[in-house]
Amino acid sequence: MWPVPGCWRQGLLGPRGALACAVLGQRQSPGSRAVASTGTSAQAEFSYVVVGAGSAGCVLASRLTEDPSERVLLLEAGPKDTLAGSKRLLWKIHMPAALVANLCDDRYNWYYHTESQSGLDGRVLYWPRGRVWGGSSSLNAMVYIRGHAEDYDRWQRQGATGWDYAHCLPYFRKAQSHELGAGRYRGGEGPLRVSRGKTQHPLHQAFLQAAQQAGYPFTEDMNGFQQEGFGWMDMTIYEGKRWSTACAYLHPALSRPNLRAEAQTLVSRVLFEGTRAVGVEYLKNGQSHRVYASREVILSGGAINSPQLLMLSGVGNADDLKKLGIPLVCHLPGVGQNLQDHLEVYIQQACIHPITLHSSQKPLRKACIGLEWLWRFTGEGATAHLETGGFIRSRPGVPHPDIQFHFLPSQVIDHGRAPTQQEAYQVHVGTLRETSVGWLKLRSANPQDHPVIQPNYLSTDTDIEDFRQCVKLTREIFAQEALAPFRGKELQPGSHVQSDKEIDAFVRAKADSAYHPSCTCKMGQPSDPTAVVDPQTRVLGVENLRVIDASIMPSVVSGNLNAPTVMIAEKAADIIKGKPALWDKDVPVYKPKTLATQR
Repeated sequence: MWPVPGCWRQGLLGPRGALACAVLGQRQSPGSRAVASTGTSAQAEFSYVVVGAGSAGCVLASRLTEDPSERVLLLEAGPKDTLAGSKRLLWKIHMPAALVANLCDDRYNWYYHTESQSGLDGRVLYWPRGRVWGGSSSLNAMVYIRGHAEDYDRWQRQGATGWDYAHCLPYFRKAQSHELGAGRYRGGEGPLRVSRGKTQHPLHQAFLQAAQQAGYPFTEDMNGFQQEGFGWMDMTIYEGKRWSTACAYLHPALSRPNLRAEAQTLVSRVLFEGTRAVGVEYLKNGQSHRVYASREVILSGGAINSPQLLMLSGVGNADDLKKLGIPLVCHLPGVGQNLQDHLEVYIQQACIHPITLHSSQKPLRKACIGLEWLWRFTGEGATAHLETGGFIRSRPGVPHPDIQFHFLPSQVIDHGRAPTQQEAYQVHVGTLRETSVGWLKLRSANPQDHPVIQPNYLSTDTDIEDFRQCVKLTREIFAQEALAPFRGKELQPGSHVQSDKEIDAFVRAKADSAYHPSCTCKMGQPSDPTAVVDPQTRVLGVENLRVIDASIMPSVVSGNLNAPTVMIAEKAADIIKGKPALWDKDVPVYKPKTLATQR
């Protein structure tokens, strides 16, 4: 791992992220003022205050303002995703191939780090999270994966009543406008534009052929009837540009007079009268302000910011809050617990032909790629290059895929900070339902401190065994005839790594986050002592406060998280508006003919 400066280890934000700890005086009623500096008053103005203009918050801002009688204030800690209204001027965000530039740019990124991980040789892992309009949908790899139907049926069994696959699929469709058109599984009229990987790169083609030669099926649609198998990825890319939730939902709604969206606005806590949420306190341009909501406050800050803000506001474990001197509003011990993520490792192979993206990273070639994209939004800059992948079962008896692959005709070093060293290709491979569960807690009562993040990676024997399988099964695919014309030596882990002990050591040394933190404000029944929100997304034990983002997942889904987060926000918007839930009964889902074999 790269050296981590001391300020990052302690979670101290720079000037862009500084957040004052304001002292409240007398609280006034929510009807007495809407947006005010401390000590002043104004007429009530907003129905809802939404905290976080990310993957969920942009959806909510759009859907809730469809009713012209409801006024919504959307508050985002980071900047806007355009400059002077131009996407070209903020090409780092909107050029799909430039995604690694955002992953390492703290202008648009919270730049979190975990605690030292004993299961990963004591390493501190970097966790990029979006801090910009669009949130992590403005930073991610644009891979659109919904997960498996069983994930949502499992949610229902875990207490998230009404969140089974039959009730979630219609909201995936509602959100989506797929370039291949509408169908039983795809949407055709939603705001979120989704395209299918369409590269003709020979390494992508060879990877898919190699997977089939290894005995795995080709799947026409990983988000449709059959997730299991290998095929072309869906991407949130439209006309050569990243299609974040800011592009899909927020920008088209900004012309509505009942929506106000703010950037560079850092919320420090939720304001309560007793146990009723009445507004939030925030810092903008060095001044502390309070804003009040006549209906509800909605937290959509994501799996780190939402539980952090709850705890800063007095909602969390009473003992932990008492130690930090935070007045208790509601003892809710599940806040920040149940932290789940996807871990992955890169298997890298040298390529004996100069066809990878290695040459594209040379200065002159990069300039040409950038100019073509700026001029026409086409060329190598118009894709994230992660266009093929797959889902398989790790062993016999596993009912649905628990390993995911992303293939890339290049190599990634240090989160993309370092240039590639040679012609090479790689697979990002990791398990999907890890049994290691972590937590996060406040570092202090000061909102400018990042929380303590403890994922507890590889803390169970099951996870270690599953990652061993990831390496072995990837090597088997890479050894197939289809990749023989391109195959050079194995770069990572290297041919010297053969025994189980050596593979385990490689995983501990090299595994890293897939950037999918979730589940820290678990949705469940009020009788569940670990639950934070109920199936209507309302925070338990208080009134007029919801959490709507990836943090409310009861358990992590089997795939990338952006599409499920958008779905959660779409469904929650209908719940808030009191609309009947959409559902689609008896949707066919692929099941293996037998569980006696792994493939």
